Amino acid sequence: MMRLKVALPTEILVDTEVVKVTAEAENGSFCLLPRHVAFATALVPGMLSYVLPDGTEIFVAVDKGILVKCGADVVVSTRNAVVGADLGALKRTIEDQFKILDDRERKARAAAARLEASLVRQFMELERHG
Repeated sequence: MMRLKVALPTEILVDTEVVKVTAEAENGSFCLLPRHVAFATALVPGMLSYVLPDGTEIFVAVDKGILVKCGADVVVSTRNAVVGADLGALKRTIEDQFKILDDRERKARAAAARLEASLVRQFMELERHG
């Protein structure tokens, strides 16, 4: 068995014993079983699933993140994730919420770059007149 933890910035969303974990990286889906070698990868926004010891499969929509398997521990660190049983709703969550967050992040980075450029220009002006 493995211990799966899905960590968000503000909470541990999942902390349970599992027999199988499936997730998505840039080069496609992959599956981890208990005897899998140590493994680390960057996750893309997509679906993560895990199987409990009783055979129940649980689905989690995850944003970008990192997955690390070391020994029996599988830790996923992501900015955002949602657990659910309805695959259609989770897919919409990935498409709507996580992509909106990415768009907001791009806009925030662009605004920060504009502020930085303005600050550099102001320093250059001060140097010329100083």
